[in-house]
Amino acid sequence: MDNGLLRKNEFEDVLNSYEDMGLNVIGVDAHQKFWDDMKGISEPEHKRKIIGRNFIEVFDDEAHKIQDVRWLAQGTIYPDVIESVSVNGPSATIKSHHNVGGLPEKMNLKVVEPLKLLFKDEVRRVGKALGLKQELLGRHPFPGPGLGIRILGDVTPEKVSMLQEADAIFVNGLKDWKLYDKVWQAVVVLLPIKSVGVMGDERTYENCIALRAVTSTDGMTADWVHLPYDFLAKMSNEIINKVRGINRVVYDISSKPPATIEWE
Repeated sequence: MDNGLLRKNEFEDVLNSYEDMGLNVIGVDAHQKFWDDMKGISEPEHKRKIIGRNFIEVFDDEAHKIQDVRWLAQGTIYPDVIESVSVNGPSATIKSHHNVGGLPEKMNLKVVEPLKLLFKDEVRRVGKALGLKQELLGRHPFPGPGLGIRILGDVTPEKVSMLQEADAIFVNGLKDWKLYDKVWQAVVVLLPIKSVGVMGDERTYENCIALRAVTSTDGMTADWVHLPYDFLAKMSNEIINKVRGINRVVYDISSKPPATIEWE
């Protein structure tokens, strides 16, 4: 499903990956529905709940076009559950994952989650045992709400496009510099602030993005990656020069805990 919050070209890339595995997958373009329902919404939990509800509504609508569909299969893993709901004790809810705390109470499909008691490293071991390609197994985690929780504040098509371009430069840069496999997850966040800059001999007042790269095993704890300074300098220059509307790049050096991997 293209919810308008995916990485650049990700919708097509995922469909091609499924087809390579011999799966019969129907792609659905639902980006306008997600954008319309999130218009003017800035609060992170509210955005997650809207995204979760819309996922189910779209899946439910599409399921009715196919005979005898009763199940919704989800890739929920154990960290999603721990952060979304209190499990086996008084643990606090950290954030609602769209496929856990973001699901509506009533829906027509039954949910099956075969991976919900596994951590990310365990899921990768299962995938390896099943013979999945390393290219798929080694992909960085990407949150279900996608760029909706990497755009701090309200979500607009212009912000999504801006973040997609910056994100593509960062991720492709990691691959070109042979750093991608040394990073557990790479994140680009569009901040809700503007700052003064200079482009040529003109004053600018444009957006700031934060780059984040972490190492982890299971996502429950993480440490920031000490990326080479020359790489960060190149990424900053390339993003500012190529992505219209961005004039400042910062690097997040926070570990988890206390900071979560995603900003929202």
